[in-house]
Amino acid sequence: MSVATKTDKIQRLAELTAGNESSTGASLWREALGRLKTSKMAIIGAVIIAAFVVVAVVGPFLTPYSPSAQTWRGEVFPNRGEFVGARGDNWFGLDHLGRDLFSRMLVGARQTLLVGVVATLIGLVAGFVIGIVSGAAATLGGEAGQRVDSVIMRFIDMMLALPSLLLAVSIAAVMGQSLTTVMIAVGVVQVPVFARLLRGAMLVQGGADYVLAAKSLGVRKRRIVLSQILPNSLSPVIVQATLSLATAIIEAAALSYLGLGNPDPAIPEWGVMLAQAQRFFSYAPMMAVYPAIGIIITALGFTLLGEAMREALDPKLKG
Repeated sequence: MSVATKTDKIQRLAELTAGNESSTGASLWREALGRLKTSKMAIIGAVIIAAFVVVAVVGPFLTPYSPSAQTWRGEVFPNRGEFVGARGDNWFGLDHLGRDLFSRMLVGARQTLLVGVVATLIGLVAGFVIGIVSGAAATLGGEAGQRVDSVIMRFIDMMLALPSLLLAVSIAAVMGQSLTTVMIAVGVVQVPVFARLLRGAMLVQGGADYVLAAKSLGVRKRRIVLSQILPNSLSPVIVQATLSLATAIIEAAALSYLGLGNPDPAIPEWGVMLAQAQRFFSYAPMMAVYPAIGIIITALGFTLLGEAMREALDPKLKG
């Protein structure tokens, strides 16, 4: 996807939600919530997310065995292609080291959720700060502010021009192999998206009548930005945060698959499990299928809810 296409999609979301909010006021989220309650896509996404969060939070306390214990090491022979599939004691079977796959999947869910949430928060906070500075400068900063906004946006455009996974891999490769590296790398990739969204929404709000009225009354620019423009510009950022969780989970799994994730083999993570299962796919395909399904379903849940929120905020879809 080209940088122009990325920028156009981000700007469209900013204009869509921010413009809608300026015309409907405080009722925007009330109307959107009403539409979400009747959306099958939103309900399915919310159920998937809720189930994933419950498994991630409670699952590690319910594991029948230690995820790192090689209790059944003598029953699997990877060199001969002999593995143990699902059975009464091991619902998902055993991996190549004789560890219980079901227990590792439960613990791995928590690691996946942790990486996704922290990475998204990193991107959200950094993008939020950049977006506020750029949006405020462009909206109320005059000629000097326009120059500041232009410099910031050219830097953001350079980041958007790079494929997200390539940028994440480059950052992770420079920082070294660790779970923290994955979080930072994936978070940095999200920064330009959040920054452009917030800046675009603030530009839309900057031309609203209430901003012109506040300026004519002599209200300080800082107060206009923080108490008026910013609160009314958060809709696209909230929507994107939901969608970014899905992207963060997939990209974190990709980095772990490439060997840039947590180096501790005792701590299961779905991307690492997928990478370890690659060598034995011909003999034990379910070792790869289980974490792959977990990643796909989890990302699908966040995507469905995010898309449903986007549609709920779209004024063209109102009955």
